[in-house]
Amino acid sequence: MSTQVSAKSRAIQSVNTKYLTMSGLMAAMITIMTAYIGHIPTGVNGGYIHFGDSLIYIAAAILPTPYALAAAAIGGGLADLLTAPMWVPATVIIKMLITIPFTNKSVRIINGRNVLAAVLAYFISGISYFVAEYIIFGNATSAFLASMSGSLVQSGGSAIFFVVFGLALDRMRVKDRIKDM
Repeated sequence: MSTQVSAKSRAIQSVNTKYLTMSGLMAAMITIMTAYIGHIPTGVNGGYIHFGDSLIYIAAAILPTPYALAAAAIGGGLADLLTAPMWVPATVIIKMLITIPFTNKSVRIINGRNVLAAVLAYFISGISYFVAEYIIFGNATSAFLASMSGSLVQSGGSAIFFVVFGLALDRMRVKDRIKDM
């Protein structure tokens, strides 16, 4: 009996270690993609447009939800800490929220639910950043215009990158390889 328990314990620990490692790698890639690759300052309230959300979407489609939430919060939060620190608290919350509509339960990254989730992520991001910008700066009109237009470009671009990256990863059968690790 104790042999079975310790074998099961080691298997669970191995799975947790695998997902923790993948979460850390995804957080690092999200940080780099958000803060440095395609980072476009908007000149509005310290904000910027980036396509790091595409990797948040990938993480949400590959990792179990708690790990995807952590990768999104850490990656997005670190990117803002490096480039626009006043946004860190809002970003940590918002990036976790945009992972929720995605599923990792499908055998493919790109599926109907995840494509729809990318669209929902636009609304979650735009509305959430509007609220954050309004709280920080107090001007509803400029907050609405800045957050929704910035989110349209950012979320739209990220959705395109997500589909392109996701299709490539699906062709390489990445999800099957992760299971076999």
